[in-house]
Amino acid sequence: MNINATLFAQAIVFAVLVWFTMKFVWPPIAKALDERAQKISEGLAASETAKTELAVANKRVEEELSKSRNESAGRLADAERRAQQIIEEAKARATDEAAKITAAAQAEAEQAIYKAREALREQVAGLAVKGAEQILQREINAGVHAELLTRLKTEL
Repeated sequence: MNINATLFAQAIVFAVLVWFTMKFVWPPIAKALDERAQKISEGLAASETAKTELAVANKRVEEELSKSRNESAGRLADAERRAQQIIEEAKARATDEAAKITAAAQAEAEQAIYKAREALREQVAGLAVKGAEQILQREINAGVHAELLTRLKTEL
């Protein structure tokens, strides 16, 4: 066998192998590689989209938290103001009630004083009438009158 014929036959076999590989083997491999590259690029794009969506979601969560904090602080301030208002109303009611109680006690004390004065006047009038009766029952005598008057003074 001739080396040239062998070399030529090997070249033809190699060419057929290259043609067969290019025609039947290479396209599915290239297609698989392209699909894989496309999946990878889609995955990276999805990853970037997810990152941006996560950033937007985090920003929205922070805004909602800030809004919630502000609302809770506002509600707390409103509750404190309402508590102060209730305390002030209670103080005003207590002051009014104390004034009413004081006025009632003062009126009651004035009535007791008035009753005591009336009772005292009745007693004085009774003693005066009694003294006059005793004076009139006896004869008119200056010594006796003076003695009766001193006894009346001691009774008063």
